[in-house]
Amino acid sequence: MGQKINPLGFRLGTTQSHHSLWFAQPQNYSESLQEDEKIRDCIKNYVQQNMRISSGVEGIARIKIKKRIDLIQVIIYMGFPKLLIEGKPRRIEELQMNVQKKLNCMNVKLNIAITRIANPYGHPNILAEFIAGQLKNRVSFRKAMKKAIELTEQAGTKGVQIQIAGRIDGKEIARVEWIREGRVPLQTIRAKIDYCSYTVRTIYGVLGIKIWIFVNEE
Repeated sequence: MGQKINPLGFRLGTTQSHHSLWFAQPQNYSESLQEDEKIRDCIKNYVQQNMRISSGVEGIARIKIKKRIDLIQVIIYMGFPKLLIEGKPRRIEELQMNVQKKLNCMNVKLNIAITRIANPYGHPNILAEFIAGQLKNRVSFRKAMKKAIELTEQAGTKGVQIQIAGRIDGKEIARVEWIREGRVPLQTIRAKIDYCSYTVRTIYGVLGIKIWIFVNEE
């Protein structure tokens, strides 16, 4: 039986760093962890509500959280930051207010920054959102996968593997379909591999999308 491990956790300390940087006492650890989840969910919900885009891609690659005693610093890595910033110049301030309300901690300063990513479709989260949008629009899953692979190749990656599981195309029996292009060396620790798992709700039920992208070798 194959023993599966998350490719990001497998590479921690070599090619992968933590998405949250803070220290906590053992008794406060779970509280801080839940706080991180709240911050990430709040940002994602805000972006979903305030960005009406035709493609359905929010463009958040990852959210990094750094905590000090009196400051929480949040860095949002986005593929298309223009979509969030344009229209309302005070969007980021509004987002900060929303997150602070959610956390109920007015004595801690919150600082949110947005960083633009050079190749958005070289990041698995943005790619997964693109595929999810296609599947919701009833595009056939093979077509969506092939289009996603084309976009990734344009971003200059060395290899990509995409897997979709669930009731694909509304069939009675759930199945797993996958496609790979280029090299994806999952056993090589020095290979920098980006990974994400994403759930998408369609009218047939929930589908799971997993994406592995081989960026480069250290």
